[in-house]
Amino acid sequence: MKIDEKNITKNESITVDFLFNKTKERFKLKLLNSQVGFDREIKDPNLHRPGLPLAGFLELFSYNRVQIFGNTEIRYLTNLDVGERALALEKIFRYEIPCLIVTTDNVPADEMRELADKYRIPIFGTPYSTTKIFYLLSDFLDDQFAPRLSVHGSLVDVYGVGMLFVGKSGIGKSEVALDLVERGHRLVADDVVILTKKGAGILMGAGTDLVKHFMELRGIGIIDIRSMFGVRAIRFQKRLEVVIELEIWNDKSEYTRTGLDDVSTSIMDVDIPYIKLPIIPGKNITVISEIIALNYLLRHYGYDAAKVLQQRLTDRIQKNNDEMNRSVTYFEHDFE
Repeated sequence: MKIDEKNITKNESITVDFLFNKTKERFKLKLLNSQVGFDREIKDPNLHRPGLPLAGFLELFSYNRVQIFGNTEIRYLTNLDVGERALALEKIFRYEIPCLIVTTDNVPADEMRELADKYRIPIFGTPYSTTKIFYLLSDFLDDQFAPRLSVHGSLVDVYGVGMLFVGKSGIGKSEVALDLVERGHRLVADDVVILTKKGAGILMGAGTDLVKHFMELRGIGIIDIRSMFGVRAIRFQKRLEVVIELEIWNDKSEYTRTGLDDVSTSIMDVDIPYIKLPIIPGKNITVISEIIALNYLLRHYGYDAAKVLQQRLTDRIQKNNDEMNRSVTYFEHDFE
């Protein structure tokens, strides 16, 4: 199975206004100069500390990134006299810098705020350390610039395993997801799942802001999982770990019998374990989905039932033991 990747999208830029409004509570940001330059665009998810540019080396100045002023930069500027400080700052403020963030509750000098107003560069302050703000802000910007893919399916957290159910329209993806929620598992998204690539090999799934945890059931209509089952029945995001394709039983299709062969599907260049699950009358897809999740956890922690049984068969064949017809060698008394 190959998921259609024609709908992959990626932000080319975000505005300083978006950055500030989305992170001011989380990162405790506050504006330290006039409200200028909020329409400036951030086009690079990386951050930059302008230590060398402040000292006059501008050849490799990454001015298009968010600039972080930590204790080192502020201490260096404090040790300069007013004229030298203004000259050092003006050399870098002439570039199209998106914004500055001053960490550890450091207070920028008056010259710094005045020049920032002159060149329309917003200055934000935070009580967090430089190391912490680097971590938090880098993670936020990575999310904003990460590739995203819209997939038709249902994403459910089953025993902590993110399982994406896909298949033809009307196959029963929402019904399986609803049954899993009824059994105590958690719905992440139904119908439209947004997958975001995090790092080299992680896909995070979430719903859309509009639909969230609403679900469409054919013959019934729209239901709200959160209102009906409570907050315990939902998640806002979950890592995708298994893709399950539901299909009507087809005699011509091949289905895994032993589980010895690892089958995966590639989504945005990330390999995800893939299972094709045939549907026939009387087959309990919900229980089987739980078994898939538990088996995934066992394999994740180093136990593979298929390989264990294969090894037992290999060992028995090597021993050339003729007594292979019974699972026990001695029957104790049974008085039932």
